[in-house]
Amino acid sequence: MSADASAAQQRRSARASGGSGAPAALLSPTLVREFARRLLAWHPMHGRSDLPWQGSRDPYRVWLSEIMLQQTQVVTVVGYFHRFVDRFPTVQHLAAAPLDEVLGLWSGLGYYSRARNLHRCAVEVVERFGQFPPTAEQLQSLPGIGPSTAAAIASFCFSERAAILDGNVKRVLARVLAFEADVGAGAGQRQLLAHAQQLLPTADRMPVYSQAIMDLGATVCLPRQPRCDVCPLASLCKARSQEQVTHYPVKSRKIKRSSLRLWLLWAVRGDGAVWLARRPESGIWGGLYCLPVYESSQALLQGLPERLRHSVQEQPAFMHALTHRDLHLHPVRLTVDARRDRLAQGQWFKPSELPDLGLPAPVRKLLTS
Repeated sequence: MSADASAAQQRRSARASGGSGAPAALLSPTLVREFARRLLAWHPMHGRSDLPWQGSRDPYRVWLSEIMLQQTQVVTVVGYFHRFVDRFPTVQHLAAAPLDEVLGLWSGLGYYSRARNLHRCAVEVVERFGQFPPTAEQLQSLPGIGPSTAAAIASFCFSERAAILDGNVKRVLARVLAFEADVGAGAGQRQLLAHAQQLLPTADRMPVYSQAIMDLGATVCLPRQPRCDVCPLASLCKARSQEQVTHYPVKSRKIKRSSLRLWLLWAVRGDGAVWLARRPESGIWGGLYCLPVYESSQALLQGLPERLRHSVQEQPAFMHALTHRDLHLHPVRLTVDARRDRLAQGQWFKPSELPDLGLPAPVRKLLTS
């Protein structure tokens, strides 16, 4: 790219919305010239290459990995990714599958709205486009695909000059730029995105570049113990020159950890079948089958026929940790004569049916222990 073309590109990127409509500041020519070049030179020798979705330009596999990696560690995602592509090798297979089958395969991965949106998105891809559309703008019109996921698919699979802005990339950019705005706020994200666009290489290098900057954040520019001594961007990094690397990225909004106590009605009948009810789509374990949930032991007892209230057996309570909340779960077991006793809304499931159901991880563990 010529100097004039590069300057023109910077001016276009700088007009992207910042905090209050102000244009993003132009980055130094040295940074614009060196940033992508160094990442592209670093990646072949030091980037990750052992993840099952890497090296693929199949938008289905890239999309699936991006959705699974939201709020979930790589080590957890790998097994789920393999199982999904084995069961649903294409977006057409996923779109044709029942939602319950998708939720069952997703069970234990958490944030179940992702699974529901995954299925909805697959259906819309097939119905509206036939296959994944090639631009970030079109991709963002699909359920569950935000700007960063759309940019990942568009850049990896279609070489669009679209900047990814996941957590790892935000951290790299915020440190290199000593970016003082809040990366968790909309205004800060828009300004950081404008800077990110200025740093992109030519379209033909986008797949490698996108992987390189994500890998650098995941393996070198770590949140608490960054490995600045082996970082290819070290001499460009303003945070390092200020000796304030861990100050960035700035996040003013802190999510406080909370706890919640729930009581689970574990009703079984003589043949081992378990009574399960589908959870509402919003809230904890949305859309999954679950033991009926109550906010107190009193509420659980009041929900039972009076003659059964003295037959319940409290089981040992246990804790299940979500990302920002600890669930203290109190199972209450009850043996039911299905011919005589009627329970609240739900249905019986035999033990052989449980593996294919979408169940919350702690409930699955309880039922199979």
